[in-house]
Amino acid sequence: MVSVLERLAVTRGLPNVITMDNGPEFTGRALDEWAYRKGVKLNFIQPGKPIKNAYAESFIGRLRDECLNENWFMNLKHARDIIEDWRKDYNEVRPHSSLNGMAPTEYAETAAGL
Repeated sequence: MVSVLERLAVTRGLPNVITMDNGPEFTGRALDEWAYRKGVKLNFIQPGKPIKNAYAESFIGRLRDECLNENWFMNLKHARDIIEDWRKDYNEVRPHSSLNGMAPTEYAETAAGL
């Protein structure tokens, strides 16, 4: 988890707050120490209240429905390749209604004035 956040920090910068559920991947010492060192607040939603993190729940539902449930992974590399292809399509190609019909990369470029 920390290595992914480090990579994101290079391309997107650090957020002030990360909102997440109480899953074991988010409650470990490594993430807590990383957030403390970087000055990022960890905001844990109330257990049993997924609506408190609706954007993440929506994304996870789409990932599950459109990618994970639609593919049979032969091995870890195969899974990583298919998930990465889906992620690129989701973030770079697919229009999002919440972004006025733009793909996230297009929206980011517009917002940055590029």
